[in-house]
Amino acid sequence: MTNFSYFKRIFHGQHLSSPKLLVLCSLSSGGLIAYADSPSDVVGESKTSVNNQIETKRRKRVLVLGTGWAGTSFLKDLDISTYDVQVISPRNYFAFTPLLPSVTCGTVDARSIVEPIRNIIKKRDGEIKYWEAECLKVDHESKKVLCRSNIDSNLVGSNEFSLEYDYLVIAIGAQVNTFNTPGVLEHCHFLKEVEDAQRIRRTVIDCFEKAVIPGLTDEERKTNLHFVIVGGGPTGVEFAAELHDFVHEDLVNLYPSVKDLVSISVIQSGDHILNTFDERISSFAEEKFQRDAIQVLTGHRVLSVSERMIDMKAKSTGQNVSIPHGMVVWSTGVGTRPVVKDFMEQIGQGYRRVLATDEWLRVKGCDDVYALGDCATVDQRKIMEDISTIFEAADKDNSGTLTVEEFKEVIEDIIIRYPQVELYLKNKHLFDVTDLLKDVNGNDREEVDIEGFKLALSNVDKQMKSLPATAQVAAQQGAYLARCFNKREKSKIEPEGPRKFGSDGRHDFRPFQYRHLGQFAPLGGEQTAAELPGDWVSMGRSTQWLWYSIYASKQVSWRTRFLVVGDWSRRFMFGRDSSRI
Repeated sequence: MTNFSYFKRIFHGQHLSSPKLLVLCSLSSGGLIAYADSPSDVVGESKTSVNNQIETKRRKRVLVLGTGWAGTSFLKDLDISTYDVQVISPRNYFAFTPLLPSVTCGTVDARSIVEPIRNIIKKRDGEIKYWEAECLKVDHESKKVLCRSNIDSNLVGSNEFSLEYDYLVIAIGAQVNTFNTPGVLEHCHFLKEVEDAQRIRRTVIDCFEKAVIPGLTDEERKTNLHFVIVGGGPTGVEFAAELHDFVHEDLVNLYPSVKDLVSISVIQSGDHILNTFDERISSFAEEKFQRDAIQVLTGHRVLSVSERMIDMKAKSTGQNVSIPHGMVVWSTGVGTRPVVKDFMEQIGQGYRRVLATDEWLRVKGCDDVYALGDCATVDQRKIMEDISTIFEAADKDNSGTLTVEEFKEVIEDIIIRYPQVELYLKNKHLFDVTDLLKDVNGNDREEVDIEGFKLALSNVDKQMKSLPATAQVAAQQGAYLARCFNKREKSKIEPEGPRKFGSDGRHDFRPFQYRHLGQFAPLGGEQTAAELPGDWVSMGRSTQWLWYSIYASKQVSWRTRFLVVGDWSRRFMFGRDSSRI
């Protein structure tokens, strides 16, 4: 019994005076061998080993703000084995925003275009921590982020918390830009989030249900059924087209008494709708809308919006015009969120309208903060700012002149560092970079001095353009930054970027360069216009099927891919659902 108690204390981890123990027991069915070292020695050595590993292998904390196109793309491609990754976002899902106009009219269900963010991050090797909360403030000095959960406050526990970071990735997108127009926030719908699309859908049904109530005059019915879209960009035009199809393919059959009272208007401050597209597409869209009886009011600026009226000014005549409305959708661009504005004030960018980053997506003035997507803009450096240092670096013999051979040795690094040079060559149809050194008459020159070099590149910076606030740009930026993070240690030994003009060495990475893969503009009636790489333009029904295939393939998961294709098929067979849910 004494021996049994002794063994019992051993297996329960109690300390014994004996430093070591070796037990061999022979049983009829087998054998048992037990070995015990001194408990104090084992625990001490174990703690020391673990602490050393923690100190030497502590991973850098990467805090990502946002689960939109930029943030999700970054998380999908990031190698998290070398980082401690944390994500903050008030949306616990990723939304395929290009299909939001389809959600407003029931062509696609809202749940078909969203994928829970936890489904995306759980597929990674390792762990990505996610918290459903909103970022309230970024404290750059202490490298902390203050957050607040928007979950029901009736639940126990505090809603506010803070997180520390080593690297911060800001990808929280932008908010709607109202241009401080009176009444917009109170009386207009927006189309930035899934919830916005669902509200628009319910309002459209409400407008029709109200219009068929007995006792209303025809004028009141017309007002309720006048749908106004402010903004002639891709989102506004696509929503107008979706709404037209919804009305004329589905709702007029359900509300036949008011089918002749429905009207749709698009208000655009510019001279044409879709003015960022090729002129042929813009003209095609305007002609298509004219055939569909969608009123396009170009050259009109909205002055104010009230509960039932929208006031605007015609630029051509200078007259003020007021029209009644049942619903207004405001789609006129994006603005900076308050939390980003506050951060800009901290780092000396308060005078800017948008958070500025360098060509490596690093926030200017912050080595450990990056910004992606709609919340930031890439501030491309002008080549004329570095023209003297470029000339000195290329002039190896310090002769004061630059030969063609010397220019060829640095031109590749110049094109990588200043992408506007390549755009200039394409626009001027220059097939050889040495054509830049030709004189004004187009004659070859064997060498140029500093003034001739400045003259040759003086018009290059005019090709610089800000990147559009699109999902395509945000996704490419997220993937690019993930590759930079994955190669961070390797690039310190083997830098892959262009040479540093004015100093020794090379940049760790190549700067971000956006590749435009084309853009679509669905115009209703199973017709779509597309602007494709290589200055190709395609319009019509065949382009609509190209749109179907590309948007289906771009879904973030096979689940959403099947759901979206299923919704399209359901709409073809049964029409759109008009229930108010």
